[in-house]
Amino acid sequence: MASDIVSGDFVLMSVTDSDGKAEKMTRQELAERNAGLIKNAIASYRKERSSKRLIPNAFLALFITLLLVFLIKGSNRFCAKKLPALDAWARARIPNLRIQHIDLIPADHVVELLVAGARAAHVGLIILALYIFFPLVFSLFPWTQGLAAPLFGYVLSPLKAVSAAVVGYVPNLFFIAVILFVVRYFLKIIRAIFLQIQQGGISLPGFYEEWAQPTYEITRFLVGAFTAVVVFPYLPGSSSPAFKGVSVFLGILLSLGSSSAISNIIAGVILTYMRPFKLGDRVKISDTVGDVVEKTLLVTRVSTIKNVEVTIPNAMVLSSHIVNYSSSSKGSGLILHTGVTIGYDAPWRRVHELLIAAAEATEYVEEQPAPFVLQTSLNDFYVSYELNAHTNAPNKMALIYSQLHQNIQDKFNEGGVEIMSPHYSALRDGNAVTLPSSHLPKSYVAPAFRVQQNGSAAGKS
Repeated sequence: MASDIVSGDFVLMSVTDSDGKAEKMTRQELAERNAGLIKNAIASYRKERSSKRLIPNAFLALFITLLLVFLIKGSNRFCAKKLPALDAWARARIPNLRIQHIDLIPADHVVELLVAGARAAHVGLIILALYIFFPLVFSLFPWTQGLAAPLFGYVLSPLKAVSAAVVGYVPNLFFIAVILFVVRYFLKIIRAIFLQIQQGGISLPGFYEEWAQPTYEITRFLVGAFTAVVVFPYLPGSSSPAFKGVSVFLGILLSLGSSSAISNIIAGVILTYMRPFKLGDRVKISDTVGDVVEKTLLVTRVSTIKNVEVTIPNAMVLSSHIVNYSSSSKGSGLILHTGVTIGYDAPWRRVHELLIAAAEATEYVEEQPAPFVLQTSLNDFYVSYELNAHTNAPNKMALIYSQLHQNIQDKFNEGGVEIMSPHYSALRDGNAVTLPSSHLPKSYVAPAFRVQQNGSAAGKS
């Protein structure tokens, strides 16, 4: 036997004796109870969706939305006006956090942290308002009552997971903070020591002042690498496969793409401790001649006499021959030399006198040690003379050479000695001398060709 609960011609439910026995009541009582529950559910469904219920809820939702918009705009305006005032007040009132004479945290950092905290509080207030707004509005309408909980579950679940991870990470965070704090002040002490070495306040036997800065950079790099190795296991997610995979990938990229950079860095370190040149030295590296204007671990920059800056990779510098013109100028001076070829008819002592006089008349040529002349070869047609002069201004080599060559021409012209090969002088008849007219006597006349008749040849003719 069964009792049916119907709506018109549609059977909603059938209640049997077994159903009543399970509920400890008669079949008729159970059917009447279920019918009442169905009637109440239908009445509640119709009531929630009636215009009398929906219209007030819609106005309430609109009011709540307007209140939220007003709150967000008001808080934005308040922050826009008060945050600059807070920044100015904090900069005027908050001092540096220091222990004795050591500044731990500058006041600017404290102010920035305070302003950032105020901005974070503003964002948190907006998030809290949204967190209250959505469930409240969704609960006003029957179609959205079930959306609030899942929607915020999507947001709250990762936030809860992150919060739990942050709380669990606090001990590691303190460990990393202590390590970084100790390393920071250790590097400050090391930097102060190397700065004193660079400025000459501390002198170490065999350690040059120009080594201080690159040595500090190398020390800082090694300390940073050691710190990274110590801190790495305490980073969040460091043991995850994804983190390890990314680390391996970056390591492969670094090893494949930085081979030339590593070779330049190693060459830069070697050049630093070889000390082949310093900043400001006049050098010749391969075919480039100029002044060293910058030295880094990767490149060396040379400014040529034409004011052209040439960047040379350190690996190329190390593999090339390096000529330093400035290294010897601090002692007896750099020896500049130039050569002329004069015929055998010119007395060599006179040639020496003229060359030395030209050197003495040249600017930046040192009087002591005195200029000297070497006769480098006795050729078939002429003698090769080499003039040597000392200078302590290697950076002005081009100017010195130019003035020296000008003075050689002037002195030889004044001394009446021609700078030319003697086999050219074999065709002298009928040709004027090659001296400038300002150095010739007023009575000078170019010689005519001398033609002589051969007697025997004339008799035959």
